[in-house]
Amino acid sequence: MRLTPLFAALLLLPALAAEKPKPDEKKPAAPEPVKEPVTRGGSVTIDGKKIDYTVTSALLQLKKDDGKPRASVFHVSYLKKDVEDPATRPVMFAFNGGPGSSAVWLHLGMLGPYVVELPGDGTQAPEPPARFVENPHSILDLTDLVFVDPVSTGYSKVEEAGKPQEFHGYKEDIESLGDFIRRWVTDNGRWSSPKFLLGESYGGIRVTGLSQHLQSRYGMSLNGVVLLSSLLDFRTLRPDASDPLAFACYLPTYTAVAHHHGRIEGDRDALVAEAESLAFGDYTLALLKGNRLPTDEKQRLARRLGQLTGIDAGIYLEHELRLDPSLFRAELMRGEGKVVGRFDARVAWPTTDRTADYAVYDPSYSLAYGAYATAMLSYLGDHLGWQDESPYEILTGKVHPWNWGADNRVIDVTGKLETAMRDNPGLKVLVMKGLCDLATPPGGIDYSLRQMVNSPPSFLDRIEHATYEAGHMFYLNPPDLTKSRKDLADFIRAAQ
Repeated sequence: MRLTPLFAALLLLPALAAEKPKPDEKKPAAPEPVKEPVTRGGSVTIDGKKIDYTVTSALLQLKKDDGKPRASVFHVSYLKKDVEDPATRPVMFAFNGGPGSSAVWLHLGMLGPYVVELPGDGTQAPEPPARFVENPHSILDLTDLVFVDPVSTGYSKVEEAGKPQEFHGYKEDIESLGDFIRRWVTDNGRWSSPKFLLGESYGGIRVTGLSQHLQSRYGMSLNGVVLLSSLLDFRTLRPDASDPLAFACYLPTYTAVAHHHGRIEGDRDALVAEAESLAFGDYTLALLKGNRLPTDEKQRLARRLGQLTGIDAGIYLEHELRLDPSLFRAELMRGEGKVVGRFDARVAWPTTDRTADYAVYDPSYSLAYGAYATAMLSYLGDHLGWQDESPYEILTGKVHPWNWGADNRVIDVTGKLETAMRDNPGLKVLVMKGLCDLATPPGGIDYSLRQMVNSPPSFLDRIEHATYEAGHMFYLNPPDLTKSRKDLADFIRAAQ
């Protein structure tokens, strides 16, 4: 390329400046020192027993080979006191999803020693300001807990020697968090401990990838992986006229939600089972036929779908039997001027637009976001003593654009889980699903696990399933929180 004199001169300016510094020129500011960890003591009563613990809020720096910091990962660790041999006590790393979510939901919703106080069954928002209360259903009595905020969420951040694109992607996320886990385990002398990963929503994609990455990269074998309201294959969430998979995966959830709101009657579990049978039987076959589906067969199926979902058969016919979840959320209670939630379809609040064909508002998100944001800042600052000038990123778009690793943005990590289970015969999996979850419907992950066709039948014996009444964050429903504690406790004991 031919350089113009002006452009060449501009290129030389930095070198000339370096050769002849001005007398009053200031040197670049030194990197800020890592903020010191804050450790406090606490106690919680679980299963009738007082559990004393230490809790540490800290930033762990991920570094380049030359020692320069790439990123700082904020995390909160709970370690039970008076343990005879801490090196052999279980430890669980917990991640939420997004991508772009901090770990606040699992931290103050389900696993930690304190939870946000919500009224009733978790379908109504608390009066502001939201408060946190002791959690008798925490699993801190059985395992130490580490809540991790991926880079750019919570108080985690990219440092001077790093670039955002080094962390904001499927592969990049797994590699950075794998490095974090390795460092935390090493720094705390926990290589001998039974190790568990728990991921909610996209966190399930994350921990599935980590289960294979930790084993292959660091030789770290896990005892258990928990997939909470998770997915393995994004096709199960993306309804497309040319791909019937997502429509089939959502159908059983439509049935459960319709029953909850009284739009259909009968035995709920039997109806959901019937919907699942229809979804992956005649319904999928009909969708595969496309415009060659006979009219009488289409009408017959539309009536059956209406009976199972509470949606008028005419709506199904109008949309060629393909009912998008946003359309379902808008139609189910349209007559009452309400829209049902995406994260928790038990939540039904007045709609923001009665004329909208599709739901553009999620009341279940509104219910939780403000309450958890307020409670988390109060908990970290006032209770744990961590003060930070930066805003705590509960849910952030700063991680976008996210590098999905494929032009079509479709990720399927079922094979990663299959490989991890093959290479580590001791690895067990717990799948936790909410019946009223329209964000990651149970039918999706069930479908993915059925595609592990190259695995021996014994693999199925290492995968447990637990189902709950509420939605994506089913732990907001008190009975589900109680049940999830028992399910997790049984799993942790069996997987050690």
